[in-house]
Amino acid sequence: MELTVQTLLIVCPLVFFAGLIDAIGGGGGLISLPAYLIAGLPPHMAIATNKMSSTFGTFLATARFIKNKLINFKLTVPSIIASIIGASIGSNLSLIIDEKYLLLGMIIVLPLSAFIVLNKKLFNDDGTDEIKLNKHTIFTATISALIIGCYDGFYGPGTGTFLIIAFVIFTKISIKIANAQAKVINLTTNITSLAIFLYNGKVIITLGLIAAICNMIGNYIGSGLVMKNGSKIVKPSIIFVLFLLSLKVLEYIKTLL
Repeated sequence: MELTVQTLLIVCPLVFFAGLIDAIGGGGGLISLPAYLIAGLPPHMAIATNKMSSTFGTFLATARFIKNKLINFKLTVPSIIASIIGASIGSNLSLIIDEKYLLLGMIIVLPLSAFIVLNKKLFNDDGTDEIKLNKHTIFTATISALIIGCYDGFYGPGTGTFLIIAFVIFTKISIKIANAQAKVINLTTNITSLAIFLYNGKVIITLGLIAAICNMIGNYIGSGLVMKNGSKIVKPSIIFVLFLLSLKVLEYIKTLL
């Protein structure tokens, strides 16, 4: 595919915004993937090239969180392993179960997620920045990563958002720390997917690298906002992502009617 100025003018601003949103509350793919499709990329190349730019952006955000000592690897490693297992299960389920059943289930999941995020008693920033490594914390984080990893393998959009919500609710850690743990998991699954796409020659590398720079700038700014503002910036971003995901589900449901 020929790389044109028009393609860059469409992709770069949207991928920057996607990186900003993704670093804050997850779900950047709901913005960046449509950008590649609008620019005229075939779906398989759009998905693959999007994975390249998002991987670089997520790597930068993760690096910032590591530098600021926000990631606890003793908790993250079991979650990563669980998410990979879950993603493998989800990928295999996607081969035998129609996607529409998951999307119909999202009609319940999305309003419930929005209710949780908007409920100050359930989703607040009262959690600790210091992770207590007890059996409960490790178990709940691992199970959350397994289930959401399964969703990631089956469908995917909003995975980081759901991870943040799960970690805050079930492990009682702060929103800022939950975001950091979610980023490591997302980075792992992104790298795995990108390697497969590169091996199969589906990535438009030049476009992917240019877009990666825009995504990294967005992620750099977004991760800084998270570390500075915590829930003040994360909550609105999560609601925005849930809204975008709702639109996507409703669009699909219309095709069924």
